[in-house]
Amino acid sequence: MKNFEIKENDSELKKRLSKIEYDVTQNSATEAPFTSEYCSSDEKGLYVDIVTGEPLFLSTQKFDSGCGWPSFSKPIKDDFIECSTDTKYNMKRTEVRSKIGDSHLGHVFDDGPIEMGGLRYCINGASLRFIPFEDLEKEGYEEYIELFNK
Repeated sequence: MKNFEIKENDSELKKRLSKIEYDVTQNSATEAPFTSEYCSSDEKGLYVDIVTGEPLFLSTQKFDSGCGWPSFSKPIKDDFIECSTDTKYNMKRTEVRSKIGDSHLGHVFDDGPIEMGGLRYCINGASLRFIPFEDLEKEGYEEYIELFNK
């Protein structure tokens, strides 16, 4: 089982993350649409916060919304994320951030598939790291394996 309580300091993050990963997670930037390797990926596994490794989304909740960013119908648990009102750019949106790492992930909208709950978590791929299902135990995420059987 992994410990997600530790967030590296800013200089360590700048060394480890790419420029876009740092800008998205730490400065609330947005990656260009259709640039993330996760946009069209349908591999079975877990999406975690690239900063802390906090588990965020299951591949079973991912869908192709056509918006240009990975989309999910819900997080693994609501208390793994923080949502707040974002009024930048003369828009009113709901920003999504990781709970422990406080990483900017993206935004949530109410235009997702009805059969999946009606929400669309539009997430920057640059804020995520993907862990393939077969590597969950090796990477310390064994407690999430059972969620794929539901």
